[in-house]
Amino acid sequence: MSNAAAAVSLGGSLFRNRFYQTVLFSNVLLQIGIWVRNFAILMFVTDMTNDDPVAVSLISVVEFAPIFVFSFIGGTFADRWRPKRTMIWCDFLSAISVFIVLLTLIYGSWEMVYLATFVSAILSQFSQPSVMKLFKQHIAPEQLQQAMAVFQSLIAIFMVLGPSLGIFVYRQWGIEIAIAVMGVAFLLSAVVLFRIPSDFPQERTDAEKPDFRKELKEGFAYVWRSPVLKVLGGAFAAAGMAVGIVQTLGLFIVIERLGEHKDFLQFLLAVNGVAMLIGGGLVMAVAKKISPQKLLALGMSVGALCMVGVGWSTSVPVTLALQFVNGLVFPCIHIGINTMILQWTNQSFIGRVNGVLSPMFMGMMVIMMSVSGLLKKVFPLVGIYTAAGLIMLLGTLLLSTTFKHKPEQEQLTA
Repeated sequence: MSNAAAAVSLGGSLFRNRFYQTVLFSNVLLQIGIWVRNFAILMFVTDMTNDDPVAVSLISVVEFAPIFVFSFIGGTFADRWRPKRTMIWCDFLSAISVFIVLLTLIYGSWEMVYLATFVSAILSQFSQPSVMKLFKQHIAPEQLQQAMAVFQSLIAIFMVLGPSLGIFVYRQWGIEIAIAVMGVAFLLSAVVLFRIPSDFPQERTDAEKPDFRKELKEGFAYVWRSPVLKVLGGAFAAAGMAVGIVQTLGLFIVIERLGEHKDFLQFLLAVNGVAMLIGGGLVMAVAKKISPQKLLALGMSVGALCMVGVGWSTSVPVTLALQFVNGLVFPCIHIGINTMILQWTNQSFIGRVNGVLSPMFMGMMVIMMSVSGLLKKVFPLVGIYTAAGLIMLLGTLLLSTTFKHKPEQEQLTA
């Protein structure tokens, strides 16, 4: 059976799809591990260093830095390796690394907690493209956008509950138990993934010998040849710049623009997370009625206006309302991007395309996050948020050039 036939033959309800059931359950376990990791380690580092900003910022560095180095590499190897096996090994190795960190934490230096985040971030650059490849194999093309919407809703749930879960585990039982919870969650995820249907045979002839450099170049060339993927990369970069500029300045919005205590930031985040959950459900309802390009453009344009509004607002109700609207349309961005990558990419290139495009967003975001503090010292918050919104709108205008394009049939069925 061809890959296309295997995907289409599933038909019926998305939630009766064995692959999709398994990946959702695995993702729940991974989200538990990730959020306990993020906030337990954050609380632990602040306690150990007396809120040293350099030590705290290093957490973000070890989480995002691997994206620059390993995204291209991980995407290329994901196209070469069998995706099911890759995902299982990545989760298993993440669990092993966490348990090693736990042992060194008990008998050695506390700084080893950074290693848990670093190794997990590296391995995710290999497993994430593999998930995308399996989506292409096991989910019918007309269900892709709906499938992504459900995934986004799951992420939104953990954005609301995850911080509290991580902080609760750490405050109740300490960093050792928190690290152990991470390891068990990753290990259980690896076990669950054995339920995924077997990988399709690799479509490589005996005469073909793997050439990493050649395959990596082919990934960049593939994106460059595609008018849609090339534009998506530019929109990615613009969105990353805009998000990175405002990512670390929310605290100053609370203190300077709203005149509230810094603890009020958690309410802004909670409102945003609840709205994302609702937005994911709304996208599920209209997934088949709107193209992913327009869905992405809608999310970016409304998000841009909300950024500008948050920068100008001095009213708590108005800012909360803007945060809610922003969260409501954020799933449009996430779902639109992933659906476009899947629809316009041949299955054999999904890993490399993901590896090329992801750093465009994350790279610009991290760069702008690193300079946003300097911008804050020079420019007022209103000006910074307005500039971020305008950059996001430029990305939307760039994306509008893809509205006339439709996925080629061979891309849908490859």
